[in-house]
Amino acid sequence: MSTTEQASRLQLVYTLFCDDVRLEVGNKLSLMGVFHQLVVQQFPVTVLKFAVVSQWRGEGRHLSEVRILTPDRRQPVVLAEPAPFEIMPGGVANNISFFFNVEFPAPGHYRVQTLIDSTLADEQELTLLQVDASGVPVPDATSEAVN
Repeated sequence: MSTTEQASRLQLVYTLFCDDVRLEVGNKLSLMGVFHQLVVQQFPVTVLKFAVVSQWRGEGRHLSEVRILTPDRRQPVVLAEPAPFEIMPGGVANNISFFFNVEFPAPGHYRVQTLIDSTLADEQELTLLQVDASGVPVPDATSEAVN
């Protein structure tokens, strides 16, 4: 089977953001602090550690890359090292990219992109919100809605 045929059979099951991931007995993953947005009081903000976890179905050998882009998609905030993985026929593979000391310059809807074999396979939104000391959202000129 060619690499193109293998890639076409590759299916993303999920992508999650979390504070930490641990591999447990029985090849189970423990995910700590699963989130879809980060709420902070000031920018720029440095996030000390977080992970992007993806599970894939399919088969073959692949190369995964995760990158986080600014809301306008013009600049990378951080790029993960490419990571090879292999899926046996009928199996699944978990891909975990850890990020450390990532600085986000401003609130907004950042883009988390996963590339498989150098081709964009998935894009998720990671929202960073700013709140004041009492927890009230600070108005954002780019959006009138707060989730």
